[in-house]
Amino acid sequence: MKYIILEKSSNEPLYVQLFNQIRNKIENNEIKDEKLPSIRKLSKQLGVNNITVINAYKLLEQEGYVYSIEGSGTFIKKASLSDDIAFIEDGDMDLMLSGILPISRDSINFASVSPTPDLFPIKEFKQSLIEVLDRDGGLAFTYPEINGFEPLRESISKFLDDNYKIKVNMDQILITSGGQQGLDIIAKSMVNQGDVILVENPTYLAAYEAFKSRGAKIFGIPMEEDGIDLNALKSAIIRFNPKFLYIMTNYQSPTTCSYSIEKKIQLLKLARDFDFYIIEDDFLTDLYFDNKVKMPLKSIDNLDKVIFIKSFSKIFMPGVRIGFVTLPNKLLKGIIKAKHTTDISSSGYLQRAFDLYLRKGYWRNHIANIRRVYSEKYEVMINELSILKKYGIEYTKPNGGLSIWLKLPDSIDSIQLYNKCAENNLSVVPGKVFFINDNVDSNYIRISFGAINNNEIIKGIGILDNILSKPFKDKDSEYMPFV
Repeated sequence: MKYIILEKSSNEPLYVQLFNQIRNKIENNEIKDEKLPSIRKLSKQLGVNNITVINAYKLLEQEGYVYSIEGSGTFIKKASLSDDIAFIEDGDMDLMLSGILPISRDSINFASVSPTPDLFPIKEFKQSLIEVLDRDGGLAFTYPEINGFEPLRESISKFLDDNYKIKVNMDQILITSGGQQGLDIIAKSMVNQGDVILVENPTYLAAYEAFKSRGAKIFGIPMEEDGIDLNALKSAIIRFNPKFLYIMTNYQSPTTCSYSIEKKIQLLKLARDFDFYIIEDDFLTDLYFDNKVKMPLKSIDNLDKVIFIKSFSKIFMPGVRIGFVTLPNKLLKGIIKAKHTTDISSSGYLQRAFDLYLRKGYWRNHIANIRRVYSEKYEVMINELSILKKYGIEYTKPNGGLSIWLKLPDSIDSIQLYNKCAENNLSVVPGKVFFINDNVDSNYIRISFGAINNNEIIKGIGILDNILSKPFKDKDSEYMPFV
């Protein structure tokens, strides 16, 4: 990218300088290519590390100038996308669920659960990056072990024990490039054509797509306020003999519900009695806003039946792409082989830096800080939502996580409401996109507070109130091509 000059002696962070210069070029139509240079190429061109470019691109994404597609790169948003939020094709569904939406730059984003860059622990992680370079030199850029940098696996083993009472040997830990790669690798190594997989319904659609891509037969099990419907689950297990069950036990996406300890115990009994594995996907357990500390199902797994996937994307820095999977001994070889054929290994430099970050205790301060910030946002949203109860909207307070799951009355159609919100520069996610079949009540919307500030929450709920106060029946919106 031509004519970008970063002042390394300036007090302004390099990633902010880079963000400002690219933003200006986009606004002035000075960038001819739709696709921005790769992170590696631009960092080499500018003489900066990858993290600088990653943070600049993420900030551009947060401000609505670009969008990213995993494995393809970062692209400038066309003006036409900003003007046409109301119609999202099937192929854009993963972008929608990732918070990468064709929304106008002045929209209020209730759709994304991604953190804002101001919450990134830049100072502490920068210190870790520098210390790794000083300590390891060129070794920092060599390939680590296939299953991950050994000291990091050791740190994560301790992290799991200290935080969740999960006792897993470091040799059972596989470092991944985020939680999604963990799902993809499990699908690649464990799922064969025709295998039956049970999932919560509604569920995380990216997981559904990963399993579906391997030819699996996927059946959804209804959710209750304290977790999956055990009666329906047992019936499905007896009928289909599943290979595994995929769940989120704390602040489930999208319902935000958390499993009761009774249901967790029953799940392990079912896994033992019917000999299947449980994939537990966790990315929000740490974000509780009351004194009721959440624990994963893996914390009480003494049968080695739970594959535990942990992503730090929503509670650390998404661009760092650090996650891990804990593996039952019987599955180790197959899944590690699948990881190797996927990308050889995740970034050794970032693994070393994250290891140091954990060992120095920076994590504890960071999680306390974001819990405080998100708790405040949550309280603001809950307080503002009270004005919508007059329309018959219902919701359960999750006391944690990053979203609220709103049940709409029959008189308010979620797709029509979605369209009206879009017309008023408010981005929400209609519940329909999370359900894997049509013969259930999907008249919900999910609103999230991860990517917005308190003033935007107040303004956004005000927009919802204004929309709902007027009739907005629009027959054309019934043809929204979601699924």
